[in-house]
Amino acid sequence: MALLPLISGHAASTASNPKIVSDYTLSVYPDREDAIYKKGDKVEFQVLLLGKNPTDDAEVSWKVSKDGVPPVQQGKTKLKYGKAVIPASLDEPGFLLCEVSFNDGKQNLQTSASAAIDPTEIKPSMPTPDDFDAFWDGKKAELAKIPINARLTPVETPPERPGVETFDVQLDCLGKPVSGFYSRPIGAKPGSCPALLLVDGAGVRSSDKLWAIRPATKGFLGMGINAHGIPNGQPGTYYAALGDGELKGYRTDGRESRDTYYFLGMYLRVKRALDFLMAQPEWDGKVLIINGGSQGGGQALAGAGLEPRVSGIVVMIPGLCDLTGMAAGRIGGWPKPVPKDAAGNPDPVILNNMRYFDCVNFAPRIKAETKFWLGFNDIVTPPTGQYAAYNAITAPKTLITAPEYGHGGEAPNFWPLINNLIYDMAAQQQKKNSTP
Repeated sequence: MALLPLISGHAASTASNPKIVSDYTLSVYPDREDAIYKKGDKVEFQVLLLGKNPTDDAEVSWKVSKDGVPPVQQGKTKLKYGKAVIPASLDEPGFLLCEVSFNDGKQNLQTSASAAIDPTEIKPSMPTPDDFDAFWDGKKAELAKIPINARLTPVETPPERPGVETFDVQLDCLGKPVSGFYSRPIGAKPGSCPALLLVDGAGVRSSDKLWAIRPATKGFLGMGINAHGIPNGQPGTYYAALGDGELKGYRTDGRESRDTYYFLGMYLRVKRALDFLMAQPEWDGKVLIINGGSQGGGQALAGAGLEPRVSGIVVMIPGLCDLTGMAAGRIGGWPKPVPKDAAGNPDPVILNNMRYFDCVNFAPRIKAETKFWLGFNDIVTPPTGQYAAYNAITAPKTLITAPEYGHGGEAPNFWPLINNLIYDMAAQQQKKNSTP
């Protein structure tokens, strides 16, 4: 296992009304650059308020919690020379979340920071179901009975991307089809190309054909699929209507049964896309990589858990990790599909169903080399669940951390970093495979 800190710094404040320009900048950050502590360590969150007017004696409101769930400590603190310290500690593996706000008379500025407490010791909140493998083996057997029946429709490749041919691709699957774009180098010889599958984040939209084209220009079989098996290349109003209608509640649709939960079809579409790539004569038979972020990161983890021939995955801020977190008294992973009753107790049936879709349970089944990027300050796909999944991976793995980044903020040079991880991984695997 390798650990690479990506960048250090602190999060900038967000305004309640971005149209109003504040005279102040509010920030908070932990007192250690890597933001990693041991159980029981004192964490000192550093608050800094800068502005045109003096900030001495200004007052900030703060709240500290275990990754956003109770118990919560909160209060108000007077600043001295624009600075203050908020102490905290945690006696178990997890994350402390410190949220700070300041009202400058025009609007309320808000910011947050997180500290990791023995994060490599974070475990899944519930055990893997005894019949987890039997369930998924059964679904894969059902899928295998359905011919791929690939329909490739040529689409235009931008002239600045010469040497590749691109297709809209539709594949039969259980339920909705796989729908995306597929691109390959023109004239590629049999057995000559590594393959890369890109899977989409949350929301309702077409796949982007550049996802397939970019890797194809580097000699890959490139494929990108949308998350829902819907047609590509339609007007924006088409996807908006789906997002407001049929697919509005997809994140929780069918959760009452493991056989009807929406992500069953989504995961199987990833498996079917991999089947398609492995069936292409140009595939080199060795290098098969999945890349995705957020919801796509969860799909990548599940896809690698379902298909042992996947050789590598590069995941960023993955969702669908530790969906049952509330069973261990911590926050559940996105999309937080388990409802609670008035007393705060999780629905027992749905809680159990989610174990079959939780990436913490796919993680130990992953054979692929793994690159895993996460931000400590992520309140959408909480880092506690991401660590639970990462820690459960037994394959060769590397963790890249960005302590001050959340879900929406991308670190400097983020996409060049991710692309380098993908292409360097493929090159190293090709080199290893060519060595006698």
